[in-house]
Amino acid sequence: MVAWQDGHRTDPAACREQDQGKFEITHRDGRARLGRLHTKHGVLETPALLPVVNPNIRTIEPRVMWDKYGIGALITNSYIIWKHDDLKEKATKDGVHSLLNYPGMVMTDSGTFQSYMYGDVEVGVDEIVDFQRTIGVDVATMLDVFSRPDMKHAEVEHAVRETDARAPASLKAAQDTMLNGPIQGGIHRSLRQISAQLMGQHDFAVHPIGGIVPVMEQHRYKDYAKIMMSTLPLLPPNRPVHMFGCGHPMLFPMSIALGADLFDSAAYALFARDGRLLAPWGTVRIAELVDWPMLMPCVAHYTPADVRAMPALEQENLLAHYNLEMTLAELARCKQAVRDGNIWQLAEQRSHQHPALREAFLWLTTPPAMQRGIRPDLFYTDRDAARDTNGDQGMWEDAWDWVVWSQQTPRSGGVLWGGDDTFVRPHTQKARRLLHNRWQPIEARRKAVIFHGIRGPFRERLSEVLVWLKHHLSDVQVLILTPVGLVPISLEDLNPFAHIDAPSWVLQHRPEGLWIQRELERLGLHECTFATVNVASDGMKLRLEEALEQLEIGNHDVHASVDREDVETARHQLRIDQAVDKQMVLLNLNRTQAERLIEGCSFVVNREGRVKNVNGREGLHLLSPRLRDGGISLTNHGAQRILDVRTEPLPTSLPDTAWWGSAGKGPAVVVVSADAEPFVRKGRNVFHGFVAACDGWLAPGEACLITDEKGALLGHGLAQCTATEMAVFTKGIAVKTRGGVASPKKE
Repeated sequence: MVAWQDGHRTDPAACREQDQGKFEITHRDGRARLGRLHTKHGVLETPALLPVVNPNIRTIEPRVMWDKYGIGALITNSYIIWKHDDLKEKATKDGVHSLLNYPGMVMTDSGTFQSYMYGDVEVGVDEIVDFQRTIGVDVATMLDVFSRPDMKHAEVEHAVRETDARAPASLKAAQDTMLNGPIQGGIHRSLRQISAQLMGQHDFAVHPIGGIVPVMEQHRYKDYAKIMMSTLPLLPPNRPVHMFGCGHPMLFPMSIALGADLFDSAAYALFARDGRLLAPWGTVRIAELVDWPMLMPCVAHYTPADVRAMPALEQENLLAHYNLEMTLAELARCKQAVRDGNIWQLAEQRSHQHPALREAFLWLTTPPAMQRGIRPDLFYTDRDAARDTNGDQGMWEDAWDWVVWSQQTPRSGGVLWGGDDTFVRPHTQKARRLLHNRWQPIEARRKAVIFHGIRGPFRERLSEVLVWLKHHLSDVQVLILTPVGLVPISLEDLNPFAHIDAPSWVLQHRPEGLWIQRELERLGLHECTFATVNVASDGMKLRLEEALEQLEIGNHDVHASVDREDVETARHQLRIDQAVDKQMVLLNLNRTQAERLIEGCSFVVNREGRVKNVNGREGLHLLSPRLRDGGISLTNHGAQRILDVRTEPLPTSLPDTAWWGSAGKGPAVVVVSADAEPFVRKGRNVFHGFVAACDGWLAPGEACLITDEKGALLGHGLAQCTATEMAVFTKGIAVKTRGGVASPKKE
């Protein structure tokens, strides 16, 4: 809550001493994350913009940034302060915060950019870091070696190696001051990876991605995306990623979706000086405007003509405010998109506003094989098929897995149809891969009926037909064709498959048979013949009859009724199918384990026929299907039963993320220290720093089991991170506990 005194925001309180330099995640949407960076001058909420302030030319006063706009951090140049005697004297005597009249977090650059612009700087490696520490900055920057896109490989490699060589002396000079460890490497993927690995081994607080300004100036946004994908997966995830020199709002959605936390730029002032306005789609000139492209508070009482009539300095100041307000507005839009779970959709929408940005987005979401023109179906973009034909794609493949694995699925809410892009959203890809990796068909099924044509859930429209099929043709596999792939009928309400908000023509479209056959193969139905049935119009039973004839299934009267007793038997079996299949896909159990878990179960059903609770043979509540997203929720009893059927040994370490190679091994187990045990048993969340071990297939948003080091169940919950993140974070929530198991009573 913001407090004010005499028209000013109150100064920030320092973080707790033991928390200084720590970074925690408070909310995430895939790789995008909202976080908190703890500093001596407040806790900075990320993603954050750090406006560049030239201590000699203050277009907008830093105190105004704090009071009026609530900006929690800014960046200034320590080399400029060091080089000017009057600034140096005041900063040394009173500190950089007093020099700038700014109470929030202050980060300083080291002079590297000046060396890029004007040649070598005159200060030493440890000298400039020591100076930054002396003037009291919150986050200092080491003097790295800048690498340009036009430099030769050998020159860039020298910059990478020399920057790494300077790290130990820089960290020693910084002492207890947080220090930036920039990543260099130009546009060379291998050198970016080497730089990330080398710099990640040192004890830096933040990792800026350096050398990207020339790339952005030339609108080489595809190279910008490549730099991010080469670098970020290899950096320690518990350190904020700072896009050095990136402050154009057009790049925020994509950057944040890929894991960027901090941005800085002088663009708000430089563009204003040139009579240009920032916008999410690019820049516009004030000289050409009749109306504002977007109405910001600072120009609410002016027209563009009014501003053009102002004196030059007044106009520049007003446009700088406009640009800053626009930038902050887009950043706020991105942060809310992360909270809402649609940051990738926002990035997708923004990509259509500039051709170079669209090129970058298509590179991100398209495997290399498809970049060469392999597109077997223009409606259902078959990127998985392209990947299969091209083998291991090296960096792209690994980095894309890094993005996809971090997505949460299922999630609540509708999925807005966006054409081809819908299919390749990381959230969609995560849901598809989990389905293809975990779902196991009943081997005896060799024929499939595929329904399509309406938005899910399909249950109400197909209830009678499904009962008939289960009673008469239980060995026929029934599936639903959705705009993002085939799913078994038992998963007909699962997000995103059943939650696509799309025009009717999209839902009714039947793609080529080759694509459907590939989908069947991905589901393990390799020798399955199929026929499709459009549910959208009248005469569905007639079309089902035609489909059965096409499959050469014997004569059956689909219009015949089913006896009441047989109806109940069929419905019970459909509910068992649903419980088994959802355990496979959402709890990572194999079919045998899932069937064993609910053997002899009973169901609690609501008025609409939907299952509310699944109870075990002894009548105890095991799990509940969720109505809002098609997921399932565990109970303590269900968690214990799952732990009892686990065949994998308990984890004993904090490993790297295993990604896709752990199908059928059950929910990930998180082992906590003895200090956390009594709190977990009471249903409290598990915090980073109290985790002793976990399984490598731990994923955000997935159910996990919480045990002590002896393997006794303490509770269950939803993981908030990957295994790799679990290993390095020391602050924040690791698992949101959904149920705690009370201590056994002593006799």
